Amino acid sequence: MRCIFLLLLWLIPGQGYSLSSFPVVNSPTDATALRYDISGSNAWYPYFIPDAKQPGIVAELIDKILKHADIKGLPVSLPPKRTLLALSNGELDFDVVSPSWFPGQQVSQEFVLSDGLIVIKEYIVTLPENQHRYPTLSATFGQKIGTIRGYLYNNDHLFERVDFNSEIQLIQALRKGRIQAAILGDLPAAYWAEQSRTKIAFATLHSAGDLHIRLRKEHRYLLNRINRAIATLKDTGELTQIVAHYIGRSEHTLLQKTSD
Repeated sequence: MRCIFLLLLWLIPGQGYSLSSFPVVNSPTDATALRYDISGSNAWYPYFIPDAKQPGIVAELIDKILKHADIKGLPVSLPPKRTLLALSNGELDFDVVSPSWFPGQQVSQEFVLSDGLIVIKEYIVTLPENQHRYPTLSATFGQKIGTIRGYLYNNDHLFERVDFNSEIQLIQALRKGRIQAAILGDLPAAYWAEQSRTKIAFATLHSAGDLHIRLRKEHRYLLNRINRAIATLKDTGELTQIVAHYIGRSEHTLLQKTSD
């Protein structure tokens, strides 16, 4: 999942000031803000929560990364499919993705990736009585599988996508028998299953990898600042504290590195 932190260089107005009022700058970042979208499907719990006081793990991480990197941010909210288009055509400049969502874990050369943030995992999720039907990933090939409109999946050419608008809709579709299996992150699936009082099973792992900021290549001069900010969050324990706040335990697999 995931498509989702996007930035556009946006000039800050200097109304009421002369050019001489501003210091000389060596890079556009000193005079610009970054526009981004972290909403996902608006049900990507606990990564994004539409609550200003508790906005979610990824929302808090991005906010702190931008502050530590001394980069101004302008959040926006777009549907996932629209977000992908805006990133592709240059309206937006950055999102967060896991290479595990892409075929061969290959991200387009139009982008550069930051250091890893947290680990993210997605599973083939079913009702308990259907778990035995999906012992391996190959059991999904050629089958109708529930997915989220606009989300990225590394092998969606091998199964028939049945798109829904959000994670909660996928859980509801499973409960009502509209689909037999869906691809969902472990934490969003567990949360929405509990909220809807639906028993689910994690049949088999679909993808796992580190979550990264994916930045359009023309803005790669920002990457060192972003990576230093990520390192600071890890070294000071801020990242661990944010994860623990939302999931109740600091030694969760979100903090375990999956690859070098």
